[in-house]
Amino acid sequence: MGAVYFYHLTRQPLEQTLPVLLDKARQAGWRIAVRGTDPARLDWLDEKLWLGPEDGFLPHGRAGGPHDAAQLILLTTEAVAANEPACVMAVDGASVEADEVATLQRVCILFDGNDADAVQRARGQWKTLTGAGCSAQYWSEESGRWEKKAEA
Repeated sequence: MGAVYFYHLTRQPLEQTLPVLLDKARQAGWRIAVRGTDPARLDWLDEKLWLGPEDGFLPHGRAGGPHDAAQLILLTTEAVAANEPACVMAVDGASVEADEVATLQRVCILFDGNDADAVQRARGQWKTLTGAGCSAQYWSEESGRWEKKAEA
């Protein structure tokens, strides 16, 4: 059974935090789906990942191409990713179901701590997922470095 990790972004934006988490997931040997809600926002994120530092390059693709199943990192708005991920990173309020957490190695929910709606949505997800018996951790970067603030 997997676990869900909540990442409360307050100092670094998504485009800086996500590559770090993607690299850690790749080091664990996992295929990853980055699940968003808005195709235009995923296009923007796709561009940010392609234009990152050369030494930190993360090979990835956008869902809808002929090689989706072969992608180590696939950016998608769909609940089921063609690359059969072991890890899902949900951004911009993308939904995650409890039964999905149980079948994956890890689910990461990244949310903007400066957006009251995003914080409320993450709180609702925490309550729903932990209420369904999912193992969860809440991480915050308020102090300047990532610290685990809660666990259920």
